[in-house]
Amino acid sequence: MSLRTIRTDGLELAAEAFGNPSDPPVLLIMGGMASMLWWRDEFCQRLAARDRFVIRYDQRDSGLSTKYPRGRPGYGFDDAVDDAFRVLDGYRITKAHVAGFSLGGMIGQGAALEYPERVLSLTAISTSPIGVDVSSLPRSSKAWLEHMALDPDWSNRREAVAYLVEDTRLVAGTARAFDEAETKAFIERDFDRSGGYLSATNHSVLFDIGKAWQNRLHEIKVPLLVLHGTADPIFPLEHGAVLSEMVAGARLVKLEGGGHELNPAHWDQIVGAIDEHTSIG
Repeated sequence: MSLRTIRTDGLELAAEAFGNPSDPPVLLIMGGMASMLWWRDEFCQRLAARDRFVIRYDQRDSGLSTKYPRGRPGYGFDDAVDDAFRVLDGYRITKAHVAGFSLGGMIGQGAALEYPERVLSLTAISTSPIGVDVSSLPRSSKAWLEHMALDPDWSNRREAVAYLVEDTRLVAGTARAFDEAETKAFIERDFDRSGGYLSATNHSVLFDIGKAWQNRLHEIKVPLLVLHGTADPIFPLEHGAVLSEMVAGARLVKLEGGGHELNPAHWDQIVGAIDEHTSIG
């Protein structure tokens, strides 16, 4: 793996690559409030072992990338879409396969719509369709919504870590027993690397996707793979199903017992599906 900081347009975007640069590139986009470390090292290594050049990066206000005052991010969804290509430009990559988790899957949809000439394929994991009225779809679980209503002191390591450990437990599926000790150790490492989570809540602005993206999913022409857990408590399975139905030729793969997570129990299935999907372009 190799780390770099991409400096462009007044931004710093931290990124890390796995594998051989001569292999087909796969850009990984993580979800809200999550640094690139949530694409776990071993997951990235497994995908790179399939002869893929895997790139993950910290979105703004996460990890080691540019941070803004809490409540004043000064950027939006469109900027997050452009940032994905700023990262690719930093590696001098013209076209890449894109895989996004949760909010990252929404950004991936925007990427496929805005820059179809640069997206070879899209994999959308545990996400929801953009520009679509989802009010008729199942809502997030009551327990998770109640947890989200809390506002811990994000600058306090103990309090922030405890909050996110509970959040991770609430969104975990049934495919594998929740490992609290491992989760706590991982989040502590992520907190320390990021210098705290105070500005990470700015990612809430990225869910304000805007009218310009409404009713455009049918325009996606790049091959789409949708991976979705059957026990996802944030975006229930119906969200992934609707996304797959709205894009011609899309394929939906269910992760049995999967929550809103990249559960190690599903890594072989996810990596295998991405390997197959990214062999097409």
